[in-house]
Amino acid sequence: MLNRRALLGAGLLTGVAACTADTPAPKNAAFAPYDWTSVRAQFALDPAYAQFAAFVLAPAPAPVREAIRAHRDGLDADPEYTPAGGGSPDQTVREAAARYLGAEPGAIALTDSTTMGLGLLYSGLVLRPGQDVLTTEHDFLATHEGLRLLAARTGAKVRRVRLYDDPAGASADRMVAAVKEGLGPRTRVVALTWVHSSTGVRVPIRAIADVLAEANRGRAEHDRALLCVDGVHGFGAMADGVADLGCDFLASGTHKWLFGPRGTGIVWGRAWDAVAPIVPSFSQAAFAAWHNGGTPGPNTAELVTPGGYKAFEHRWAMPQAFAFMSAIGKDRVRGRTQELATRLKDGLAGMPHVRLATPRSPELSAGLVCCSVAGMQPAEAVGRLHGQKVVTSVTPYNPSLLRFGTSIVTNPEQVDQAIKAVEGLR
Repeated sequence: MLNRRALLGAGLLTGVAACTADTPAPKNAAFAPYDWTSVRAQFALDPAYAQFAAFVLAPAPAPVREAIRAHRDGLDADPEYTPAGGGSPDQTVREAAARYLGAEPGAIALTDSTTMGLGLLYSGLVLRPGQDVLTTEHDFLATHEGLRLLAARTGAKVRRVRLYDDPAGASADRMVAAVKEGLGPRTRVVALTWVHSSTGVRVPIRAIADVLAEANRGRAEHDRALLCVDGVHGFGAMADGVADLGCDFLASGTHKWLFGPRGTGIVWGRAWDAVAPIVPSFSQAAFAAWHNGGTPGPNTAELVTPGGYKAFEHRWAMPQAFAFMSAIGKDRVRGRTQELATRLKDGLAGMPHVRLATPRSPELSAGLVCCSVAGMQPAEAVGRLHGQKVVTSVTPYNPSLLRFGTSIVTNPEQVDQAIKAVEGLR
């Protein structure tokens, strides 16, 4: 039998998080989920600044910070600490994520970030000879590098299509058509990003999933094109669940638009049999097979979840992040995010020295708003805006752009403040 210390390392813990996914977030008298001022007050962000870069490495709201503190203090007081209750904290996290996504807990692997999730996915996908991979020119390093490593390991050809020339003029029809035209008879993986961090363009994932469903008719299961999505800039900002998206895998960090604990993430999948584990799992199945000298059996999300000791105080606080956002309401969060983004885009669009890169239409964008300022490098614009108490970021692409993120920690007045500040960048 494993002792408590071994169980802790195995993730087979006998307790549950201090507040389970079925329990409301820790009570805070000031928190009224229907009141945006109250929502903003749950964050420790400096109120002197209009915060448009919170999505980069998100701050945690009060219930999440309190959960982290409680677990940290427990571990500091007793290295064999397990949260009170019965069951497994990791399973509690999966159940909370599953409810938020409209999924089953067993379909969710736990990770530390979007990049880790994509790495586990693209390094573990099993490809047959002659199968190829389709992606786009617009994806982030995590996808492109992950696919390069997949190609180096398997010899598979990776092809890229262009979804748009001018992101501000992107259209859903053209994006869907580009993917459809890029598909080959042996395409096994279609790797896309839900919301491009380079431009703010939101890709019509559902429509592309429908195209793939048609292309997969008549294909054998092991030849079916799998739609794999980097969802980090849609997850938490948009309201779509996995059924709405229609993809086969969705990878996302939970420390961005969900405002979860830093160093946490998930991968949801419905085709785990196509993915081989890369890092040994500390699951019950893995331990049982090890003890018995066998193998754990068919691949599952739990077997793909990397084992080892984690920042458990952060992982076990993930249910509070899901509960916090659910209390506000996924549709309300999406509406607020896009309402503020539209207000910002409308204000920037009328400036002759500013060129918007993000589509004006909410159907083709989320909370990211990217632009360029004539005669000014994005990093200089970020510095000048910060001097006016407006916090922004630079896209890590070539060429780079000035980037804003409207979210539940910004308000209409701060959007107007940002517009006025950009107007002065001449």
